[in-house]
Order: sequence, then C-alpha cells, then structure tokens
Amino acid sequence: MARYSPSIQQLIAQLSALPGIGGKLAQRLAFHILAMDEAKVQDLTESIAAARKLVKRCSICQNYTDSDPCPICSDAMRDKTTIMVVETPQDVSTFERMHEYKGLYHVLHGVFDPLKRKSLSDTTIPQLLERLQTNSEVKEVIVATNQDPEGSATALYLARLISPSGITVTRLASGLPMGSDIEYADDLTLASALRGRVNLSDE
Repeated sequence: MARYSPSIQQLIAQLSALPGIGGKLAQRLAFHILAMDEAKVQDLTESIAAARKLVKRCSICQNYTDSDPCPICSDAMRDKTTIMVVETPQDVSTFERMHEYKGLYHVLHGVFDPLKRKSLSDTTIPQLLERLQTNSEVKEVIVATNQDPEGSATALYLARLISPSGITVTRLASGLPMGSDIEYADDLTLASALRGRVNLSDE
C-alpha cells in the first residue's frame, strides 16, 4: 500500500526536484501547502506562473529582470568602466546588498564543469566577449566566480580571453574561503575581498 496518495506523492516529487530540497523537507513543504488557506495557495501558484511568464534575461548583463534592459544596466549613475562577472543572479543580489560596488554586472549562469558536462558554451561568456568588443568604456572586468576549482578555472580562462584586449582582469581576494559560494558570504568578507582583488591579467 502506498505511503501517500498519488497526488501527495506527485507534489513531494516535484518539490524534492528543486535545488537544496531533500525528501524530508519536500514532505514538510507539501503538507504545509496542503494545510494552507486556499486563497494563499492561489496566490502562491499565481506568483510562480507570473514570474515564469514575465521574468526574462537582460539583453545586456543576462541578469533576470521584468524589464529590458534591467534597472542596473539602465542606471546612468552606475560606473560603466567596470563589469563584475558572477555565476548566478543570486550573486548580483548579494553584492547589491552590501552597497559597496557601483559598477555593472554580467551573469554567466554557470561555470566550466566537465564533471557535470557543463562546457564554456553553456555559459554566457560569448555574450560577455561581444559586450566588451562593442563597449570601449570598460577598463576592468572583476571575476567574482566562486572560490572552488570550477570557479577558479573559469576565472583563469576569462583572464586569458580578455587580457589581450588591454582590459584589466581582476579576481576577488582570497579572503573568501576556498570552496565557498559568493551567495553565502557575509558582507564584511565580501567587501574585503572586493577591495583586495588581485590582477589576473598577467597570469
């Protein structure tokens, strides 16, 4: 006999397929949703559907946005000479939270990871290179990928691609622990890593 009804099993299966959601947490979320007021469930489903329909990638920086270009790329007060390259849209939010960085961004949506069959063509590196070729204002590219082997390999690859153009390529300082994700770093550590960034152009 099945442990749960087919509908509950399906809900748990869909929730457990989300990143970071294990079987036990998926079960708790499923039963929490079942216990919610019907109006709140409707609000939740409508929010998911609306976000999936309305959110798109900014044609300039590739970050998620409702409007194109996104508010950061459209902001005339941002420093147009600097682009910070990050792995995910969550990383943009992390840096914006600390109010330390005033330049622009480029979201890779991934890194080079052969173990997961992710090649460089699975990222937005081609869009970044095209952006640099058509924007002579850019003087520095800050590579803010995670401090893990995949992030470091991607950073070195970008340095080799970009440095010949004369643009300075820097990397966040090693104040970030090896293996750490940008998304989970505290503001003080991030600010220190940003200020102490190192030059990759000569490596």
